[in-house]
Amino acid sequence: MTEERHVAGGDRPAKLVMLVDNGVVGDSRVQKQARSAADAGWDVTLVGLRSNGSRRFDWTIGQAKVELYGIPAPLRQHKSRLRWSVRRPLAYPPGQIAAYQAQMVKARRADLTARFGRLAQARTSGASAVRLAAMRVRLLPAQAGLRAFRHWVALRTAELKRLQAGRDDRNSILTRLTVGTLRAVHGRRSWRRLDPALWDYELALGPVVDRLKPDVIHANDYRMVGVGARAKLRAASRGRSVKLVWDAHEYVPGMNHRPGNPRWLPAQAAHEREYAVHADEVVTVSPLLAELLRKEHRLPRTPTVVLNAPDLSAASFEGPSLREQCAVGADTPLLVYCGGVNDVRGVDVAVRALPVLPGVHLALVSVHPNGNRSTVEPVEELARTLGVADRVHVLPYVQHWEVVPFLAEADAAFSGLLHLPNHEIALSNKFFEYSQARLPLLVSDVRAMTETVRATGQGEVFRADDVADFAAAARRVLADPARYRAAYDAPGLLDGWTWAQQAAVLMDVYRRVAPLVCPRQATQSDPSPSMALS
Repeated sequence: MTEERHVAGGDRPAKLVMLVDNGVVGDSRVQKQARSAADAGWDVTLVGLRSNGSRRFDWTIGQAKVELYGIPAPLRQHKSRLRWSVRRPLAYPPGQIAAYQAQMVKARRADLTARFGRLAQARTSGASAVRLAAMRVRLLPAQAGLRAFRHWVALRTAELKRLQAGRDDRNSILTRLTVGTLRAVHGRRSWRRLDPALWDYELALGPVVDRLKPDVIHANDYRMVGVGARAKLRAASRGRSVKLVWDAHEYVPGMNHRPGNPRWLPAQAAHEREYAVHADEVVTVSPLLAELLRKEHRLPRTPTVVLNAPDLSAASFEGPSLREQCAVGADTPLLVYCGGVNDVRGVDVAVRALPVLPGVHLALVSVHPNGNRSTVEPVEELARTLGVADRVHVLPYVQHWEVVPFLAEADAAFSGLLHLPNHEIALSNKFFEYSQARLPLLVSDVRAMTETVRATGQGEVFRADDVADFAAAARRVLADPARYRAAYDAPGLLDGWTWAQQAAVLMDVYRRVAPLVCPRQATQSDPSPSMALS
């Protein structure tokens, strides 16, 4: 198909810059967005982060370019952690001083031990009583000094630990007073003092966006909305019109506090509030979140919903199948979970239920592409403790275009999310991937998934973190899986849960926000799997 574009001044093609605060590889949503926009005729550059090193150019997703940048993070450590505090005036300053002084205590003790050794040597060599007495007297100040020094170092080190614990405790009076005062005085600008590390993203990626001179910026999530908004404002100061699309993946006030950093969540919320108003269009992942965002930021209209639906245009899987990797036959009941493992995702409820589900096997497609097994090791240990390790199969991730065909061999899939604000309003990637694989579902009773599953009849709902209720729901599903699979035959149900449909919605957003530069005719890229790394 011949590519045809509007131009945005002279002969420059219409440019779209997508911003994301991760390394792109594990983020299927941004990968699909970039490919679809490039297929629609945009000159797309997806700008993301890498944990270390410099810029990386040789990566494409379809016709979209990917550039990853390392971000120096000198502001990550809040300045309050670098200085003396009135909270604990006797505490050592943060840094290496406490460790230095602790080592010095050991050095002085070693020196004193050696001096006592010389005294013992003098005694055995027949030294006079007067000399021995003099040597003992000379050791008394050193003994007393070491004892005092040791207690002083121990006191100041303990005070430092108490200071650090107090700073980490978001419920402590001084922390609440400090955070509350900053929010009251500075309002939306308070993030600058609460979490200046947000500037590190700006200082690393802001110049990149300016160099690319986009017509539209698509900023994914709460950190990148600030980078995108400031780039838009800088362009306006230079006489260029740049439109901003903000893609909100989560409800920030409903996120968990970051352990050890009580300033972090208030800072992210303030940062988002400051820059959300600069978005020309807002998109998000679920209707419930769209309504929350409209109220939170007093948006003039409800954000457009672009679901995290799978891309079926290139869905395929080559290699050992799910059952082959689990070494189970077609007649073995097999439950599957796909995604990350942590305490709030409720994966362990299925493992804990296996002792009362004889013969049922569980596949966890959860090992990160980098091979790190640290998140799945507690689940594996739990399975060994319960005596069901032979029925729990921990498998590596597959690429996002492989998920649906890979999972389809299972008898049912589950999602065990615990009750947290963002879990209540989300329909996750895995929900739609399970659905496109036509799997009966077992979902915890978080709001959005519960309402959907009960409306469609595609599965059963269990009480979150309730082993007995999960087991009962699993028995119902496994007793008659065909009944739940039949729900997917409802006209139009699965058609709407595809990325092709959601991409069309996103392209309409781009057309609304920038009708004069939006490409007028789509072009299709090679439908083969999207990532090519060299």
